[in-house]
Amino acid sequence: MAISSALWSFALVVGLLTLTPGLDTALILRTSALGRRRRAWGVVLGIQTGTLVWGALTSLGVTALLTASHLAYTALRWIGAAYLIWMAARMLRDTFRGLPTAVADDSLPAAGADSVGGGWRQGTLTNLLNPKMGAFYVAVLPQFIPPGTSHFTMGLLLTSVHILIGLLWSAVLIGFARVLQGWLSKPQARRVLDRITGTVIGVFGIRLALSN
Repeated sequence: MAISSALWSFALVVGLLTLTPGLDTALILRTSALGRRRRAWGVVLGIQTGTLVWGALTSLGVTALLTASHLAYTALRWIGAAYLIWMAARMLRDTFRGLPTAVADDSLPAAGADSVGGGWRQGTLTNLLNPKMGAFYVAVLPQFIPPGTSHFTMGLLLTSVHILIGLLWSAVLIGFARVLQGWLSKPQARRVLDRITGTVIGVFGIRLALSN
């Protein structure tokens, strides 16, 4: 498999994965729709930082050890699931407590101050605590590395393709979220958004906890 062919084939696979609605999409849309554009971009950069780490570890063979170790994989899976369920529970709890929306938002790990750093920490943590990312890279990445090429260099090149696609799609999501800002000026609308996002995050956490 030529390098260019491998890159295009991998781009198709991760492109379809990126376009599939999931946890990352929910976090980016929710944060951006609340008018926190800097924090939304921080979440995006954090998610892509996690992707880079998973890609680098896979290229070095470290994540293969993680997926081969049932105990290590299970421990990371439970930690990740607990984090997502905790995040969802706080988000849903505050929407039913009758707190002013701005106060509730500032207390949430998914919102908080409009800072790149806060969003980056959340995005990175969410991505790195998802062992399925590591399992995906272990299962998929080696198939696109042509024989005779440097495993580490080619692995990072493929990961860079994934990151680029993720950044482009995130820019579309953040742009789309601006349309919702007028509607979200109403407290009731913001509570509805939080309940939807909290439910999505909670479902992902439960699925992660129950998955093998």
